[in-house]
Amino acid sequence: MSNWPELWKDLTLSVIDVETTGLDPQNDRVTEVGIIRFEGGEVVETYGKLVNPGCPIPEESTRITGIKDEDVKDAPRFEEIASEVHERLQGVGIVAYNLAFDRSFIRYELERCGLSWPEESPTLDPLIFARQFFKNHPRKNLGAICKLLGIPLEEAHRATHDATVTGHVLYAFADRLPEQLDALLMLQAQWEQQQAAEMSGWRGRGRSGGDFESLGDALGGAAIGLGPAYIYGDEADPLRALYMSVPEAND
Repeated sequence: MSNWPELWKDLTLSVIDVETTGLDPQNDRVTEVGIIRFEGGEVVETYGKLVNPGCPIPEESTRITGIKDEDVKDAPRFEEIASEVHERLQGVGIVAYNLAFDRSFIRYELERCGLSWPEESPTLDPLIFARQFFKNHPRKNLGAICKLLGIPLEEAHRATHDATVTGHVLYAFADRLPEQLDALLMLQAQWEQQQAAEMSGWRGRGRSGGDFESLGDALGGAAIGLGPAYIYGDEADPLRALYMSVPEAND
């Protein structure tokens, strides 16, 4: 941790959010990217771009985000903004709500352009903290947590708005978190592992034995997450949310 500040609140943070055509980062594409730079709890730069994914935007994605084909027809392709995105991820801590989802999409988009995700950067996921602090609350999505914390979320499912409130959620948790960056990262890793184990235990209790494990495999692993639809949905458990979205499961 020698290259980073001792205290995490002294770390410049780039809070990221993406909207996408679907859930698979290898085959689906980004339709909007937002990167909000925080210093000392304050927004110092807002960066947001609509992105032409080079393919039709599915109706389900439009329903969630409001982004339509006509909105992005004159927008840049990701390769045209890749260097701008990459630059804003250098030498900063990186934050996202359900980080695995946003990171996986940006990583694949950058790799298609010959660039790489900054693996050395410290990363923080307020969703992990929310799951720990609000264990008894039925909803852990960004909208619900913002409401609990009194943080306005004016335009959900739009990248710059989601990224901005994600930063404010993180700072709202500050009094409950360690001040030292290395201690916070260690605690986050412990909580993430614990939550994954609890979620895995729930999957093991699913009907037909291995249904949920195979669903996770089909998604390329649980680490990818379910993206924005899950983040704002009514169900706190991502695999349960996916399972209940299957028509047969609702019968």
